[in-house]
Amino acid sequence: MLIYGSTDIHELRFEELTARVERRDEQWIDVEVGFRVAGPDAVPEDITELGALLVVTYRGDIAEIAPQDEGRDCEYQFTESEKAQLREFYEREVRPQVLQAAGQE
Repeated sequence: MLIYGSTDIHELRFEELTARVERRDEQWIDVEVGFRVAGPDAVPEDITELGALLVVTYRGDIAEIAPQDEGRDCEYQFTESEKAQLREFYEREVRPQVLQAAGQE
């Protein structure tokens, strides 16, 4: 993770990922991803409950991946490695649910 404007980077590894799929409107579907972070003291101290929001299209394409703290936007960004972990989980476990929610399956 990295904070906006900082060069201090901490790579996180996610475990035990879960997802909740919810239609936002006629264009977007929100995928809220919860997880456990591997390793002690890996999450920045000022984050209470780290999660991720994936905004996807009705075709299942990811438009945005954003970190959240207690379900709200936060000042951090995921690194490319962290985004890759989330993309892999999404493609493997969640995309079929998204397509079903969108009526595409």
